[in-house]
Amino acid sequence: MAKHSKSIPGRGLRVADQIQRDLSEIIAFELKDPRVGMITITEVQVTPDYAHAKIFFTTLNDSPEALQNTLEGLNKAAGFIRGQLGRRLSIHTLPALHFLYDSSTARGADLSKLIQQANATRALDDGEN
Repeated sequence: MAKHSKSIPGRGLRVADQIQRDLSEIIAFELKDPRVGMITITEVQVTPDYAHAKIFFTTLNDSPEALQNTLEGLNKAAGFIRGQLGRRLSIHTLPALHFLYDSSTARGADLSKLIQQANATRALDDGEN
């Protein structure tokens, strides 16, 4: 029986962090697809067998059309990105890349705006009394 079974989750996190760093560099400096603008890789989740990786990203332009173009560009370039990643990583199984838009930052900004509006109307109501 393997003694390192308890360290696998830690290794998985380290591999995911390294994939995130490498993907950021590859997309920023080596990817030439005009559909993929400035994106931020927010998280990488790797399956325990390293067969698949979910890559969560955000963009500055959150319009549906721009997001669709970016997602199409990333999916089209997934083979190239995976090949470049394989040159940087030395792991037995190189994961298949699955790109997903991370809407948590946009939702957070919307919630902050709603809280500010609620606080402003509450301050006006308190001022009237």
